[in-house]
Amino acid sequence: MSDKQKTIQEEIHLSGIGLHTGKEVNLTMKPAKENTGFVFIRTDLEGRPQVEADVNYVTTTERGTTLEKLGVKIHTCEHLLAALVGMDLDNVILEMDSSEPPILDGSSKFFVEAIEKVGVEEQKATREYLVIKEVLSYVDPSTGSEITIIPSENYEVTTMVDFGTKVLGTQNASLKNLSDFKEEIASARTFSFLHELEQLLDHNLIKGGDISNAIVYVDKELTPETTEKLKVAFGKEDVSIRPNGILDNLTLNYPNEAARHKLLDVIGDLALVGVKIKGRVIANKPGHFVNTQFAKKLNRQWKLQKKKNVPDFDLTKEPVFDINGIMKLMPHRPPFLLLDKVLELSDTHVVGLKNVTMNEPFFVGHFPKEPVMPGVLQVEALAQAGGILVLASVPDPENYSTYFIKIDKVKFKRKVVPGDTLIFKIELIEPIRRGIVHMQGYGYVGDSVALEAELMAQVARNKVD
Repeated sequence: MSDKQKTIQEEIHLSGIGLHTGKEVNLTMKPAKENTGFVFIRTDLEGRPQVEADVNYVTTTERGTTLEKLGVKIHTCEHLLAALVGMDLDNVILEMDSSEPPILDGSSKFFVEAIEKVGVEEQKATREYLVIKEVLSYVDPSTGSEITIIPSENYEVTTMVDFGTKVLGTQNASLKNLSDFKEEIASARTFSFLHELEQLLDHNLIKGGDISNAIVYVDKELTPETTEKLKVAFGKEDVSIRPNGILDNLTLNYPNEAARHKLLDVIGDLALVGVKIKGRVIANKPGHFVNTQFAKKLNRQWKLQKKKNVPDFDLTKEPVFDINGIMKLMPHRPPFLLLDKVLELSDTHVVGLKNVTMNEPFFVGHFPKEPVMPGVLQVEALAQAGGILVLASVPDPENYSTYFIKIDKVKFKRKVVPGDTLIFKIELIEPIRRGIVHMQGYGYVGDSVALEAELMAQVARNKVD
């Protein structure tokens, strides 16, 4: 799967009825610039106010997820958002002339087909990810609903539903890869139990429902009174129950269509986290309330991850340079060689590693009873990583040295002590010109930033004896 952001190639126009409002709505999906995300725009309101697909704008989760920003509402956004995520998109403008996207057939199918028809366009900006490194959970004690996420290289979702009714029973559904969303999940339609449907009709809350956009599981006796209500609501001359316990309005697309639709809802609600996710979601009895509460927890985790600015490094992979390779590039030698490995190297960045042990000579005199790596040596190690970035770009590095002419904006954010693994990341701020190198450097220990500094150096040929 590409690590570049994506949008749609052309505008998409869809029309229909909102499920709960019953209002005709015209939806226009438009390509959006990089780092836009998914943004709803209400074209029917003065000033065309916008509401970002952000979990912090969730206000209600009864029978659907509602966003509200400065009094502007977007109802039942989850099926549309699920389609956008399922089609691997990042940036789309969603213009609507009402508060609710069209329900269509109650699934994401028609949104997905429309996106597939116009095509997806890769953008230049690189995606960011919320990388799950530890197990996170949210439990709703009142319902027993629980969502957990565990580390995984891909975004995976598993749902388990059990509503305590014979007609539906226990169902499971899984999506191992988003590339399977169209075939496995997109056409799973929304569903309701007969007792819920009756309550919604009594409260005038399902004005846009018709006999083709919802599976109705019959969990109570179909009385003549209820039958009359349904005939009026769905505009049918007769309503009956199929042998499998659902109303005769439609045929199931899958035996476990309810579980698949719940999975679709989870994907749509977790789109509100605002970033792509690398992790496996396991949802037991999910619903919009527990989904969005969990999305808020992931959103907080994402903000913390961004604040710490800690990249995800694989310390087990084969290094670009081991200590012998480093010594071929660098003139430094122990005890003043302060890098052990180079993990990544490109034209614009380098990642280096130092294992800080109690055997370091500086610990003998630097607070021996509470040893701390001197800040000046942390900066020196950072500078040596920068030297690797520079010297790896010249054909005869043994004939060159880098001399630092400026070190600015240095900040130390935590102590570095024996047992720490110190990771350095250096990136070019601008291209190298006339031997002058301008770089931004960070040092990390675990999931914390230990130091940061802006470095400027000059590359010079060594004097020949």
